[in-house]
Amino acid sequence: MSPAALGTLLILISAAAYGAMAIFARLAYAAGSDLYTLLALRFLIASGALLLLLRLTGRRLPGGPALLGLTLMGGVVYMAQALAYFAALQFIPAGLVALLLYTYPAMVTLADAWLHRTPLTPPKLGALALALLGTALTLGPQTLPEGGTLGVLLALASGVIYTGYILAGNRLLPGTGVIASSSVILGSAALVSALLAAVQGPQLPGTPLGWAAVGGVALVSTVIASVTFFAGLRRIGPSNAALLSTFEPAVTLLLAALVLGERVSGLQLAGGLLIVASALLVQLGMHATGRRAAQG
Repeated sequence: MSPAALGTLLILISAAAYGAMAIFARLAYAAGSDLYTLLALRFLIASGALLLLLRLTGRRLPGGPALLGLTLMGGVVYMAQALAYFAALQFIPAGLVALLLYTYPAMVTLADAWLHRTPLTPPKLGALALALLGTALTLGPQTLPEGGTLGVLLALASGVIYTGYILAGNRLLPGTGVIASSSVILGSAALVSALLAAVQGPQLPGTPLGWAAVGGVALVSTVIASVTFFAGLRRIGPSNAALLSTFEPAVTLLLAALVLGERVSGLQLAGGLLIVASALLVQLGMHATGRRAAQG
């Protein structure tokens, strides 16, 4: 399997794992957990699992400037993004939160082109257009619940913050291992979230399903999602990774309908198909670029 194909597969796995997070979070909230407790449990369990894996594989944590940068990525940037995302889930439906978050691929693509002079090729521009149109269709006409405006703003803010997170990760990751860097990021987020939960007073889930949902948030939607995302990011770059990650809201919409009973309209289904098509177009563009490079 070529690096581009493997990178694509890893990002799609990450997107599916991230796509399930909103559903796990809503189930945990329904079982009695609150925002700060859920985030603390998420990052404590996830960082513990990665540190154990780090020890078993004999890898070391990075040091020096890389350690400081990754610590700030986790304790400040990733924590802020998680707070905005999980807070938005308390005000608006899971599918809508995911769709608003996914304004970030456009921001990453444009920022990457501006900062690193990455060319905006026709396949990439086409994928960007399909992803934005798909997101607009899946958003569709919405009647917001009480507090919905705040939920929309929080979801959009999570997308803006996540843009900075991806660009920072692309800069810091080349000199560090994926598991080691993820351990630092999640560990620093765990410290901050545990402090917030302690100040607020923890509210633990009251049912086995609630604890299972917490485990899903931590292991599936954090450990698996983060490791596969960073591994894919190293192979295909930030703009391609961001565009392929638009697969996530389609997963969230499907799971929200199946698990939470949220209604999915025909327009939303059409938008989901366009998002999937944008991911395929990114892959075709990378394949064509690789073939031209091989031909010299």
